[in-house]
Amino acid sequence: MSHSAGQDGYSVGQVAGFAGVTVRTLHHYDDIGLLAPSERSHAGHRRYSEADLDRLQQILFYRELGFPLDEVAALLDDPAADPRAHLRRQHELLTARIEKLQKMAAAVEHAMEARKMGINLTPEERFEVFGDKDPEQYAEEAEQRWGGTDAYVESQRRAATYTKEDWKRIQAEVDDWGRRYAELVAAGEQPAGEAAMDLAEEHRQHVTRYFFEVPYEMHRCFGDMYVSDERFKAFYDAMHPGLAEHLRDAIRANASRHSS
Repeated sequence: MSHSAGQDGYSVGQVAGFAGVTVRTLHHYDDIGLLAPSERSHAGHRRYSEADLDRLQQILFYRELGFPLDEVAALLDDPAADPRAHLRRQHELLTARIEKLQKMAAAVEHAMEARKMGINLTPEERFEVFGDKDPEQYAEEAEQRWGGTDAYVESQRRAATYTKEDWKRIQAEVDDWGRRYAELVAAGEQPAGEAAMDLAEEHRQHVTRYFFEVPYEMHRCFGDMYVSDERFKAFYDAMHPGLAEHLRDAIRANASRHSS
């Protein structure tokens, strides 16, 4: 701190003003022997010198970093510490603090991203769109399985932009597709038949349109999962018994049709 002092030094009020602390704080520092004004005015009042201000700057630095006052006193009154040692220590402490704050900022950014992604609907809107099914029931597992993939990130990013009306439209498309696929299975259509393959292709395009790009090889993997994962199997078989396996076979046939 560099200020123009009168010959008598600085009053407690002046120091409080330009150091950004209260007069009460300075009185406390004086009472505990941490920072006693070292000069006197002509009238005998205690005044702070430039050296006192330098010490106050050191005190406030360590206080900012969370050091208790007794530790601050020990640091400042260490006879072995020269001014350069103080600066070195302060630099190390600041560097450590910066690293910690950067990690905290990164954690907050991550939390912000997490809040930004996913389905942004109120509980009432969710119920209106999805009924008693929770669309994010397996969100944590999905993140563990696919969290590092581009497809997952893209899906989360797009989902975050959808309104209630968008979700209603998506849900209506799924319901309509499910009704048509159930009718096809009930009618005894074969998975390798054109009608089934066309619905499998429609399924692939639905995911591509609303969530992420689904190449045919990935779609094959999805088809296998719809049978091997009992929750997916239950979801599709609820549309019509045996639909999960039928869809898997139709997805395989459709992928072969497009790769040949």
